[in-house]
Amino acid sequence: MTEPIPAENLRQAIVDEEHLRMLTLGYYLSAGMCLLFSLFGGMYMAMGLVFTFAFRNLPSQPPNTAPPPEMGWIIFGMGALLFGAMVTLALLKFLTARRLKARTSRTFCLVIAGLSCLEVPYGTTLGVLTFVVLSRDSVKALFPPAQAD
Repeated sequence: MTEPIPAENLRQAIVDEEHLRMLTLGYYLSAGMCLLFSLFGGMYMAMGLVFTFAFRNLPSQPPNTAPPPEMGWIIFGMGALLFGAMVTLALLKFLTARRLKARTSRTFCLVIAGLSCLEVPYGTTLGVLTFVVLSRDSVKALFPPAQAD
């Protein structure tokens, strides 16, 4: 026969599960927003290509005042960096949400929470709340212990 769980421990378990569920939802939403904002990088990439190729043959008034073609490649490169960074961050946040849901890789979740803190204001809120929740002893017990390789 099993002993009844004390009411305080049951309450804390319910709160921990709810907080982890809300963090999971927050990371899924944040990953979606990162993917949405990565489209701005795609827009800059398209603008860079337009500046490079479409404006190449246009006559300039007065002569030699057209922007150099390297300017288009610089804009394209900055857009590609932004696009790549945002897609990578979205992937990391998606993986964090999956790992929070599965209760694995607590350290990975904490690292991504630290990266999320750089996204002011919503990412900062999400990252700080992740640190608060994952630092509780009752939540630490839900994750398997880290294994040394």
